[in-house]
Amino acid sequence: MSIVKINVLTVPAEQRETLEQRFAARAGAVEGSDGFEWFELLRPVEGTDTYLVYTRWRTEEDFQRWMAGRGQAAHGGASGEKPRPAATDATLWSFEVVQQAAPKQD
Repeated sequence: MSIVKINVLTVPAEQRETLEQRFAARAGAVEGSDGFEWFELLRPVEGTDTYLVYTRWRTEEDFQRWMAGRGQAAHGGASGEKPRPAATDATLWSFEVVQQAAPKQD
């Protein structure tokens, strides 16, 4: 089954709009990658300054291939002028999908 990567980002209130605009501008950066299955940017609604960036991949190897190529460039690994990060901290969580469910189809 799939693997899930959740990037946990600490984002000060004054940087939230910047972070969301940067993700909106990167539309398409991951969607065409081999093994990519899903993306969600989750905004906190109360009591925290932590955003979650959820991606699901067919295999760990697919994720690693993306990170070594287009992912590295998307995360500031390319040469050139880098904008100031919107997040003050980042942690990557990794999970294997062991069970899943979808809505019943009528």
